[in-house]
Amino acid sequence: MRVVVVLLFWLVGLVAAAAEPCPGNPDALGTSRVLSISPSDFTRIGSMQYAKTLPLNDHEVVITFDDGPIPPYTNAVLDTLASQCVKATYFLVGEMAQAYPSIVRRIYNSGHTIGTHSQNHPFAFQRLTTAKFERQVDAGIASVDTALGDQKAVAPFFRIPGLGRTNAIEDYLASKSLVTWSADVVADDWKRIGAREIVRRAMRRLKARGRGILLLHDIHPATVTALPMLLKELKDRGYHVVQVVADVERPESVPEPVASPDAKEPWPRALQASTTQGTPDKVATRHRVKKAISRKRRRPAMATLREPNYGATAKDWWHKQF
Repeated sequence: MRVVVVLLFWLVGLVAAAAEPCPGNPDALGTSRVLSISPSDFTRIGSMQYAKTLPLNDHEVVITFDDGPIPPYTNAVLDTLASQCVKATYFLVGEMAQAYPSIVRRIYNSGHTIGTHSQNHPFAFQRLTTAKFERQVDAGIASVDTALGDQKAVAPFFRIPGLGRTNAIEDYLASKSLVTWSADVVADDWKRIGAREIVRRAMRRLKARGRGILLLHDIHPATVTALPMLLKELKDRGYHVVQVVADVERPESVPEPVASPDAKEPWPRALQASTTQGTPDKVATRHRVKKAISRKRRRPAMATLREPNYGATAKDWWHKQF
């Protein structure tokens, strides 16, 4: 009996430590707990594509962002998360990390988890040759390593662009001891929908599942606008944010880079998301990445973004949500 009582007090202490007050915002959503996972135990996660997902309790959500970093959107997302003391997981594109290393380091030093999302986010990742997808994986990790200045800071987490899985890709990721992340819930924030609709879809699908990994993108203005509303809805409906980290040694922080103009990029006047399926080679996602990087040298006017190709399995899952 004494052992049970001691264990209960220990567990209560853990919960209290995880739910620390948010400085300057006592009503913040906060981060309820940190879940540490090992690649040996979690090779592939996310019910959109895999049988296994994270061991979350009812009304627990893991917030993830793909495709960044890109100013000013990533910075605005970071500001919102900080105001609510919420920790997220970022899957960064290597070429974007090379272009904006100060934002990469800001993400890490703000306490978020950083995984990778290939070097150039090529369209139809599942159709790449073995040599090409291996280069995309390895180069993406190397670029984020370089941007952070410490390879131990990068979590062994990888999300396949467009969730375009194949057995060969997954086997290669496993051979690199990487956890392949899919998702449990999407909010369609890459489509031509407004911020309120993003929130509505995210909450409806979370309610249907009760918990899960939420996939968002920190490169869209609508997502930036939606995020404060989404965090409020999560709190009002009794959801708790869980941060996922790798069960490996990692630095508490990384050195800030020499002064960089990354955070001062002006807001583009328009950012359009295409939902059409035509001419994929001409509107490949890597084209978007190169355009985004070129905006470092001139005032941005417009970037065209393609809808991710989530593949047949993920689409079947999506249709079941309606």
